[in-house]
Amino acid sequence: MRTRYKLQLDPSIEDARKFCQTMRRSAKDERVLFHYNGHGVPKPTSGGEIWVFNKNFTQYIPVPVYDFMGYLGTPCLYVWDCSAAGHIITAFKRFADQRDSEASAELTPSPRPKFRDCIHLAACRAEEVLPMNPDLPADLFTSCLTTPIDMALRIFILQNPLLSKITIDQVKKIPGRTSDRKSPRGELYWIFTSVTDTIAWSVLPRPLFKKLFRQDLMVAALFRNFLLAARIMRAYNCHPISNPPLPETHNHPMWDAWDLAVDQCLNQMPEVVEKAERLEKEKAERERHNMGDKNDRPETVELYHTGQRFSTFFEEQLTAFEVCMSSSLNKRLILQGFKRLQ
Repeated sequence: MRTRYKLQLDPSIEDARKFCQTMRRSAKDERVLFHYNGHGVPKPTSGGEIWVFNKNFTQYIPVPVYDFMGYLGTPCLYVWDCSAAGHIITAFKRFADQRDSEASAELTPSPRPKFRDCIHLAACRAEEVLPMNPDLPADLFTSCLTTPIDMALRIFILQNPLLSKITIDQVKKIPGRTSDRKSPRGELYWIFTSVTDTIAWSVLPRPLFKKLFRQDLMVAALFRNFLLAARIMRAYNCHPISNPPLPETHNHPMWDAWDLAVDQCLNQMPEVVEKAERLEKEKAERERHNMGDKNDRPETVELYHTGQRFSTFFEEQLTAFEVCMSSSLNKRLILQGFKRLQ
């Protein structure tokens, strides 16, 4: 939450260069996040060129990703939200080997991390085009990375027509904060974190899991959300890719547990949202008439909890683990697994 973000809207090549160099100086040796939202501009070229304005803002010009590598240095995390994004990662790897070879040939090698160790998240493969569906955000990949709960609920509603009483507008009004586990939004966020962490832990080598999910809070959050994006966008003929590459996780059994938690949440949303809106109006009315004492305890927490039946997700997972441990054979296998991890 403390990460600082700055926007550079439709920059010229000169503005983009200065902006990237300023961010690197500000970040010093920390990781820089470079998020390219390439909607409304031509697709990246097969040579790894992305598009920015010329100096006069009269036309788009291609700029090799090789140039941005020089502006941003290392370490970096790149997000490529555009059609044919796979071209950029392929070209970046080629350029990274070139730059790392040049650095190793110098008399005083750079102490910075290598370019080949930069992290990438891309919306689709080189030959794919992003979905153009009026029911979806234009920047579907970015939406999954930045607002995963809202996107997960929206997609669940679109893919389950039986939820006719639930609207996408109600999803936007789900009360609570992600930091409050007792609120509907916070509870879903913690379930989502548990599900995605479990999926990553079960499919990734331990060193890679530690690097992506335990060393940097921003990297961990983006990769959790990337697992969701990979699952959602697959239904629209797009296959998000990353570097380092991840195995396929869209069909992992833990997604079934997530779908059940989402279904339980959505089925009570009309009642929860209605009560939350009513209490909000009552609170505003009291404040308008100066009926409330200024020293009264804030009603935000009670507002979030009213009418909500908490999810049984964690209770069910603990019960399943208890049943698994009750078998002596399973107990021996689990103990052997822990020994291997040590």
